[in-house]
Amino acid sequence: MPRFRRSRRDYPAGVIAIYDNGGKTIDRYEVVFTPVDSDGVQFFPILYMSPDPFHPQGVGQHSETLFRPTRMPDQRVIDWADLPERCQQCVLQDLEVTA
Repeated sequence: MPRFRRSRRDYPAGVIAIYDNGGKTIDRYEVVFTPVDSDGVQFFPILYMSPDPFHPQGVGQHSETLFRPTRMPDQRVIDWADLPERCQQCVLQDLEVTA
């Protein structure tokens, strides 16, 4: 079973960063998950979302990177409570799949 970690107490275990670009793009929110080890290579899963990723015109896209993503100049770090409810639901569903 993977060892989940978090960077802030208000984040669910398995989430290490949540960024918001203020609506500059359709994939406004970026959630970075605990790194995963695959055959000795560590990568960071990422989820990009619009405010309602379940809407037919919404965005809920997964990606990954070998380096921990950091906040871009146009982004700010947000609290879990500031993430829209539908985005929280999407993140929790992803965490259930990886548990």
